[in-house]
Amino acid sequence: MSGLDPIALQVATGALRAACEEMGAVLIRSAHSANIKERHDCSTALFDAHGEMVMQAEHIPVHLGAMPASVAAVLGEDHAGGASWVLNDPYRGGTHLPDITVVTPILGEGAELLGFSASRAHHADVGGRVPGSMPFDSRTLEEEGVVIAPRVLDDDAIGALASQMRQPAERRADLRAQLAANQLGVRRVVELAERLGIDGLRSAFAAVLDYAERRTRACIADLPDGTYTATDVLEAIDGDLELRVTATVAGDELTLDFTGSAAQDPGNLNCPVAVTRSACLFAVRVLTDADIPPSAGAHRPVTVITEPGTLLDAGAPAAVAAGNVETSSRVADLVLQAFGRACGQGTMNNLTLGNDDFSYYETLGGGQGACPDAPGPSAVHVAMSNTLNTPIEALELEFPVRVVEYSIRRDSGGTGEHDGGDGIVRELEALTEMHYSLITERRRHAPPGAAGGGSGKPGANILNDDELPAKAGGTLAPGDRLRIETPGGGAHGGA
Repeated sequence: MSGLDPIALQVATGALRAACEEMGAVLIRSAHSANIKERHDCSTALFDAHGEMVMQAEHIPVHLGAMPASVAAVLGEDHAGGASWVLNDPYRGGTHLPDITVVTPILGEGAELLGFSASRAHHADVGGRVPGSMPFDSRTLEEEGVVIAPRVLDDDAIGALASQMRQPAERRADLRAQLAANQLGVRRVVELAERLGIDGLRSAFAAVLDYAERRTRACIADLPDGTYTATDVLEAIDGDLELRVTATVAGDELTLDFTGSAAQDPGNLNCPVAVTRSACLFAVRVLTDADIPPSAGAHRPVTVITEPGTLLDAGAPAAVAAGNVETSSRVADLVLQAFGRACGQGTMNNLTLGNDDFSYYETLGGGQGACPDAPGPSAVHVAMSNTLNTPIEALELEFPVRVVEYSIRRDSGGTGEHDGGDGIVRELEALTEMHYSLITERRRHAPPGAAGGGSGKPGANILNDDELPAKAGGTLAPGDRLRIETPGGGAHGGA
């Protein structure tokens, strides 16, 4: 236990949290792509010299819980020169290929390593078979884009990587925005070290981690000891894939065991184990106190068990485009279901559009599950996604599409003592020929309620008048209309 007094601990926590939020503001304001500057599909965090995440901004859950694996991938490198590192390889610290992570060492006097500043951003394109780099039917990583093993990120590397991607000028700008965000984090930690001294900084890092651990253990200890189980399915192209979890609460520790889940998918619903762990940690955060500092200390009481070679612990070169976005959402659902929570929409409703001239990616909100004491919110990003929407004005100004409808999907939430939230309707008209790809879930299976509450309505994908499956892709001709109706959330309690 650290010797920091409670007031100093709160000051240190606030300073680190503010630095992470400021890093995020720099990244968002510096980026060129709509996915980052409008939707805020990016995340920032600070780490200590051992690679433990000391603090994160309240950005994208699926990014942040998995980001420690990215720092671990470069931890053993020589950081004396202060060079930044870049990677996206899902089997060497990444998640899926569009999520590019930049890690910058923080050096003090005499090039002493103080920690790391890191940012992750979903790039609108990273090459591969289709614009947007999110093919609905990929079976290998090569189809999904450029695989970046950990390497130094300098001007030559930025040029070389961007040249393999569509809209290279935008890719270069977004990578430089990540570097700028990281440098802001470096500067803030160095300033903190100058105020506290290096030993004081290390004590502050340790105190924040230990405090988060103590708070999390106290919340877990309040849960009744015992074993909780849940099962659910993912809607793969060739049929349903079952996932299962056994959650065991023993004192102040929680074990989440996914033994018995489906084998590795020949498609792209596979999760690197870091993504599975990330989804578990998000669910634990929901089950505990939201005021606990979002740091790796909160992860210490949680053990996640997976089987290598399964959907939730996939091995190279399995495709992973949907694993990061859709499978992670189902993992979070599973854990929350095990503890009696109603499910939200359980999908990010991933849409990519593009041709040789542009690449566009967005996720769509939907209904959140109801709580035991309140209805679920409508038209929000649920669980592992925490992005904004792309405003209609920005979408129509920058891309060759017209928004025909953007509305709340009334009465799509489950009914009960507390109703689930409603989904949304997003209908787009193509103004030029373009490719589209849809990676969605909860089209065949409705989001379940809890404690007798009704399920939310499943979602629907419609091209002109024809309903599409959960995973679909093809070409839109000028005048074609693509309509996405997102799922509602489950209700809690009988009506």
